[in-house]
Amino acid sequence: MKPGFFKIGEIDRDRAQTGKLYREFLRVPAMSAGLYVLPVGATDPQRPHHEDEMYYVLRGRARFRAGDEDPEVSAGSVLFVAAEVEHRFHDITEELAVLVFFAPAES
Repeated sequence: MKPGFFKIGEIDRDRAQTGKLYREFLRVPAMSAGLYVLPVGATDPQRPHHEDEMYYVLRGRARFRAGDEDPEVSAGSVLFVAAEVEHRFHDITEELAVLVFFAPAES
């Protein structure tokens, strides 16, 4: 497989044009990645996933509930959630843009 090069601004424009919260930009059997954007005050509709998941917060401010943890997150926060664990962003006070990585690829 040849390398892939991505620009967050382009991915975000593509995502916004679809009107969806999530835009996948990479998929190989071992992993997938996407950009997830939630506006201020949004309700995060996520359900537990069958894959392990890692988030990297690009911008924004919110809280993140996973299991019995509930930290505040902002630009630079890195979060890991094991497969099947209930989790979601909440109390979004600044538009939240998050890189999402699934391993293996999200099903």
